Amino acid sequence: MSDEDLQRKAHDLDVTVWVGKGGVESVVDELADQLDDRDLVKVKFLRAARGGTSTEELAEDLADRVDAELLRTRGHTAVMH
Repeated sequence: MSDEDLQRKAHDLDVTVWVGKGGVESVVDELADQLDDRDLVKVKFLRAARGGTSTEELAEDLADRVDAELLRTRGHTAVMH
């Protein structure tokens, strides 16, 4: 699937992983499971998770932990592939 196809598919995707005060560590297993089942997963970073860290930094950290590709971030939401 091309990046364009993935971007189009990501647009209509619902958020299925929320990162809160537990931080990225608390959602690693859940995200890994979801990525096993589908091509794309949309992750929302709540204010409690962000603290002084950017959404981009948190998303890259989370993608690294589950060996996923960070497709994009927009606002406080990221799409993983």
